[in-house]
Amino acid sequence: MNQSKRLILASSSPRRKQLMQESGYQFEVLPADIDESFPEDLNFKQVPVYLAKRKSEALISQLSADCVVLAADTIVHFQGRILNKPADAREAFYMLNMLAGQTHEVVTGVAIAEGSHVEAFYDLTEVTFMPLSEAELRIYIERFHPFDKAGSYGAQDWIGLVGVQKINGSYFNVMGLPMHVVYERLKNFGVNPFQA
Repeated sequence: MNQSKRLILASSSPRRKQLMQESGYQFEVLPADIDESFPEDLNFKQVPVYLAKRKSEALISQLSADCVVLAADTIVHFQGRILNKPADAREAFYMLNMLAGQTHEVVTGVAIAEGSHVEAFYDLTEVTFMPLSEAELRIYIERFHPFDKAGSYGAQDWIGLVGVQKINGSYFNVMGLPMHVVYERLKNFGVNPFQA
């Protein structure tokens, strides 16, 4: 990483941290704590972009001028509904039961901020699930506790291994960061992996 810039990941997500590490970036983790409500008239593709921008803006004003903030938010969209993180096991089952045997969209919004300059964008992936039984869904919820995941599942978990039939788009976007786009956009800010 360019030593003149400090890259800040504004997320507590272990998946995002893993993807950034595996991509070769040096960064600090500083989660942004914001109210995650959004205007109801926003198009679903713009909802995670709006939230990512809010997260980046909440942090960038508190940091020194040499900082670049990377923030992200992921939603699951199905039949006109936005599925965020489930409140409990009952809500997780409700979401997964809806998604089983169907195709839904995963949208990750990303915002990269340096000073007053913010670049925000999204990536969309279509995910098709195999039909899954109630027993399979309950086992997944009991063993993997997917309460910190939009749509109540992680593509890298057991349910992704056995239940995802088809993905159209970036797999890493479903995990929480479309790394192919993030890599290109971070270069615009002078932040590169493996750079001394």
